[in-house]
Amino acid sequence: MIVPSLQYAARILRTADTRHLWKFTWNFGVKGVRSVNLFKKRLKEGIYFPPFLYLSILNSCNLRCQGCWVDVDKPQVKIEFDELNKLVLDAKAHGNSFFGILGGEPFMHPELLDFLAQHPDCFFQIFTNGQLITDKTAERLRELGNATPLISIEGTEVVSDERRGKKDVLNRTLRGLDNCLKHKLVTGVATSLCQTNIDELLTEDWLRHLIKRGVHYAWYHTYRPVGPQIHPELALTPEQARKVRQFVVDMRCKLPIAIIDAYYDGNGQALCPMANGISHHIGPTGGIEPCPIIQFATENIRDHDSIYELMTKSEFLRDFRQVAAQNTRGCIVLERPDLVKELAEKHGAKDTTIRQTAIAELDSMTPRGSQYLPTGDEIPEKNWMYKFAKKYWFNDFGVYQDLEARGRQAQQPHPDPARSNHPKSPALAEN
Repeated sequence: MIVPSLQYAARILRTADTRHLWKFTWNFGVKGVRSVNLFKKRLKEGIYFPPFLYLSILNSCNLRCQGCWVDVDKPQVKIEFDELNKLVLDAKAHGNSFFGILGGEPFMHPELLDFLAQHPDCFFQIFTNGQLITDKTAERLRELGNATPLISIEGTEVVSDERRGKKDVLNRTLRGLDNCLKHKLVTGVATSLCQTNIDELLTEDWLRHLIKRGVHYAWYHTYRPVGPQIHPELALTPEQARKVRQFVVDMRCKLPIAIIDAYYDGNGQALCPMANGISHHIGPTGGIEPCPIIQFATENIRDHDSIYELMTKSEFLRDFRQVAAQNTRGCIVLERPDLVKELAEKHGAKDTTIRQTAIAELDSMTPRGSQYLPTGDEIPEKNWMYKFAKKYWFNDFGVYQDLEARGRQAQQPHPDPARSNHPKSPALAEN
């Protein structure tokens, strides 16, 4: 386990720009740890302000991916330059230093690079299809030194075209990836694993190909059937979800590449970054949402100068965290779309989509499993670095205690054999 870690350290030192790597280490690593420690300190006072904010800065995209929940085919809506700066400045004042930048396609925002230049003391992860990262753009990112591109690759040539709704998708994406690597950016590749790509991309050969190409980290998401065109046939089975977890744990001990995940603690127990409060999302319309796939909000960044005030005082976000933690360690949208609808209606939350069909989409969903596999057969981390990091900086922060207590109670004989399998959440039943 030590050898791959040392090999990875040597590889990233050799292939990443020194100044860029320093900013990554300091702004994301050191200051990111500080952000989480401040988050944990606030939790003791009952104050939830996430150390990691994710910003979907516009809805526009040059692709048309299966299962996309963003209004990429609608007129462009974006968070303006001044608004982006204002919310990042306020978050920085409360200890934040890392921000995820999403879209649509973030590089379609005309002021993205100017925005990054305003915050040299922060680090940004840009979720992108890579096709708009020209040699000149990659050179500019290297000059700025404060952003890592996370480039989405969804399969081979045929699968990529099918998944992403255009032609020659893979080659165009690889050109952008190679531009990033040429300019020695810390660069990642993300994959939304589904039925059409899992056999090709959840493999050691694929990771070895990424290493050979120069990629520094990989991030395996699992396909989430949400939005206006769900494509449920692409969703993974529970057995495949467990296979993904086992693969990630094993490869972390074998290969010199970082593999990111956001849904498990060091003991292999599932968690939701929204439910534990470590991240929330701001959509293109400015709505402050629990997470990117929950497109409802009661607050908007234009309502107040302080994102901190809006988030820490939001009863909507508070209820979402509590109800999610009381009902599952997984994804409440996939497992309990009925509760998502109840919460949105209880708070009079605004549908933040441009299409205005979010409630109807919830009604059409069939509850299904997520990363939470309540079998008692968790797969703990083996690599000491991941185990150490998750123990102190990425875990459930104790939010699932009520759920675990209820789970133990549910294992006892129950006097009513006709009781529902999906009782109303206590947080909703009280109202």
